[in-house]
Amino acid sequence: FNTLESELNRAIALANRARTNGADPKPEIEIPIAKDLADRVEKLLGIEGVAKRLRELETNFSREEAALRLALDVAKGEIKSFESTRDAIEAAVRVAMAVLTEGVVAAPIEGIAKIDLAKNDDGSDYIRIYYAGPIRSAGGTAQALSVLAADYIRGSLGINRFIPRPEEVERYVEEITAYHRAVHLQYLPTDEEIRLIVRNCPIFIDGEPTEEAEVEGRRDLPRIETNRIRGGMALVIAEGIALKAPKVKKHVDKLKLSGWDWLEKFVVTVKTDDASAQLKPKDKYLQDLIAGRPVFSYPSMPGG
Repeated sequence: FNTLESELNRAIALANRARTNGADPKPEIEIPIAKDLADRVEKLLGIEGVAKRLRELETNFSREEAALRLALDVAKGEIKSFESTRDAIEAAVRVAMAVLTEGVVAAPIEGIAKIDLAKNDDGSDYIRIYYAGPIRSAGGTAQALSVLAADYIRGSLGINRFIPRPEEVERYVEEITAYHRAVHLQYLPTDEEIRLIVRNCPIFIDGEPTEEAEVEGRRDLPRIETNRIRGGMALVIAEGIALKAPKVKKHVDKLKLSGWDWLEKFVVTVKTDDASAQLKPKDKYLQDLIAGRPVFSYPSMPGG
């Protein structure tokens, strides 16, 4: 390891010397060196002090809990001061996301286009997250937990929840179904499930337009900036919150977050007194398998 490190430093010194000639876009090496997860998160987002605090939190809490507590410290300006509350919230959600994805994917930087504060019809503020296509790389659980992190911050800072209008709810139903037709989702929630999520989610899940296709109904809505299909939003609602509801519910219970009871409707439990009743294997992940992928295990097989 010492050899690797010293040779790496030698290579960096050499490259930096070459870069002083001015033939490159930047005069110094752009790849930061990180020794562990805490370092990676700090270097990825460029917020000094995050690594030290994360190491402290990881000694007492699970990865997910540490991510949310760290995000709250960032949002409150305890690690670094920000120009506005909006900037602090944006940095905090990105930090939580980076910890959850272990600082190895582009999702915390490119998957979240921006985060804004906007007004409900009653004049109160709510948090609005614009997701983009690269959020896919985070995986469903981290996508859903980024919304949870924003809500955790929202509650602690006393910001109101998002109150959707009826036509906005219906726009989501149409748009997610259209995205599934165009790109194909791992899991397509039913119309009722989409309505349940949009009506109850305390954060406005918005997105950058990612497809050329546009929605046919519910166009030109005042609070939705585009008629084109927003891929990042569809991914977070369908493959994040709807598909990973049981996992999200566990974290909600652990953190004692209020306003997420509706997740129970996604968590199916089987209760029966019939001893012969059996749970059928779920083969959904095999049905949608991409050709050429290796299959290591069939559903509910011993040793799988």
